[in-house]
Amino acid sequence: MEFRQLEYFVTVAEERHFTRAAQRLHVAQSGLSASIRTLERELGAELFIRNTRNVELTDAGRALLVEARHTLSDVAAAREAVAAVRGLLSGRLVVGSLQCLGALSVPDLLARFHQAHPGVEIRLRQGGSPELLAQVRAGDMDVAIVSEPPNDVPGLTLTPLACEPMVLACGPAHPLTDQPSIDLAELKEETFVDFHPGWITRDVTDRALAASHIERRVALEVNDVHSLLNLVGAGLGVALVPQSFTGKKTRARFVPLRAPVPEWRIALAVAAGRRPSAAAQALLADPALRPAIR
Repeated sequence: MEFRQLEYFVTVAEERHFTRAAQRLHVAQSGLSASIRTLERELGAELFIRNTRNVELTDAGRALLVEARHTLSDVAAAREAVAAVRGLLSGRLVVGSLQCLGALSVPDLLARFHQAHPGVEIRLRQGGSPELLAQVRAGDMDVAIVSEPPNDVPGLTLTPLACEPMVLACGPAHPLTDQPSIDLAELKEETFVDFHPGWITRDVTDRALAASHIERRVALEVNDVHSLLNLVGAGLGVALVPQSFTGKKTRARFVPLRAPVPEWRIALAVAAGRRPSAAAQALLADPALRPAIR
């Protein structure tokens, strides 16, 4: 089994198409197909289910994909470590992030990194925390800044970065708008806007309301911050959001909560048991990623 075969295999698995994979790799499709067939013969198993439109991984292919990505990542890390010793940091850095982090500016973080290491290709992916955590664990992403999950996640190392209180977001004409602060119990009859189930920020709200014995109704589910605030600002529901959202341009109004106040925490996620690439290590050395809470 050769490094090139694994690289070809991973690319076909990601593209789900031999022609697109060949174009991405800048190789002839016939050579790519021959390499995959050779790999399948060496392993004694089919790796792809082929049809006229695309290809899908077999069970054997899915098993190989996890290990192949780890192997490619380790080889890349080794190359980058040698380059770093020579003062030539290069390679690729894949960073995941939530849309809005409040305490941390991802553009500033990446700008500092790019200025210090212009030879490194930076890729940024936004998404929900569960999706980002899965990509870090699978080896598709070097590091992610996420909502801190309530429990440890197998295969990941999570470092707390910052926390902030949650506040109530409501429409400008809502009866609670002019209150100096409110109890969670006052939200018993409210209609909520929130992120989809499984998003950690939603879990924070679910746990806080459950602790106050409130069964809430989430009528509108979104996957981005601005849609949430737009719906709240239009008077279609209320939401519990991190305090940093109060600085956004929106028609929504924000009301502090009385104790016990739920907190939203962000954390840095990296794969456990795998040495970060030289580029990832350089990013992790940024002072902005030092734990701000214990």
